[in-house]
Amino acid sequence: MLPRIQKILYATDLSENARYAFGYAAALANGLNADITVIYVIDELSGTGKSLLLDYLGEDKWKELHEHKRSEYQKTIQQRLREFCEEVQGGLDDCRVAFSRSVIREGNPAEEILQEIADGEYDMVVMGTHGRGMVSNAFMGNTARRVVRRSTAPVTVVRLPE
Repeated sequence: MLPRIQKILYATDLSENARYAFGYAAALANGLNADITVIYVIDELSGTGKSLLLDYLGEDKWKELHEHKRSEYQKTIQQRLREFCEEVQGGLDDCRVAFSRSVIREGNPAEEILQEIADGEYDMVVMGTHGRGMVSNAFMGNTARRVVRRSTAPVTVVRLPE
């Protein structure tokens, strides 16, 4: 029996690597007639850093800045999706990403991606990797590695070509 892929989770950190991986997510969604959900995770501040900022700014100003930041990330994600659709307009019959749902979470990126996978019952995950370090060609980035090891759904990890 062949798997039926209807829901794809595309994890992005808005980097060039993630942008490249989005091409794979879009091609898969187009070919399989699947839906894409985009997830972006805002790295949470450490307890000390957050405490210092709260003391300096005050709770009302902190909440205002936090909401502004979430709104800006949402706008950036939507803008990048539109730009991608314009770039690939000739390559895909229908740029499905225009109809994508986007999720913004806050916390540890790997943990939040794994929680979204569990909550959303995705059939597949697509994400980019940085593979930083001297042996970058041999290892995935930390977030990608943790998601691959613990995901309940198959994960496609895409490395930016040299």
